[in-house]
Amino acid sequence: MLAAARQAVLVATVPLPYQPLRQALDERTNVEARMCFYLSGLLTAAEVIQHHLDAGVPVVVESYFARCLTTHRALGARLGITLPSWLPTPATYHLVCDDDERQRRLAGRSKPGLTDRDRYGPGDGRLRLVPDASRRHHGAHSRRGPPGDHEY
Repeated sequence: MLAAARQAVLVATVPLPYQPLRQALDERTNVEARMCFYLSGLLTAAEVIQHHLDAGVPVVVESYFARCLTTHRALGARLGITLPSWLPTPATYHLVCDDDERQRRLAGRSKPGLTDRDRYGPGDGRLRLVPDASRRHHGAHSRRGPPGDHEY
């Protein structure tokens, strides 16, 4: 929906070759291993994203490094991560839709230990586009700022 509105390419942040392992890792309790898996997928996707951006093609992804790092910290991961400076810096949007629609979309995305309310909050029944809301939400995990490596 957003990709179409922005006339952009939608890039999966868990690339196709990673998909068979995704469910197996989501079922495990080692959050550091899970975090490394998702970071590897994101780094792989970042190369695809940069290729599109270099060609002048806008890109939309469902999530990016701030979400991965924040989610895994909340799940208990304590790895120190330094992200490379070459990563494309996103413009972020916070999308909200009514709870029934969100439940329909999430029906096939069960993740052990988390309820939909834990992951996404209660929702308010409206769909909104809010630029940079993710940066406010993720605070220290924002990649805005001076160039160079970013430690999390």
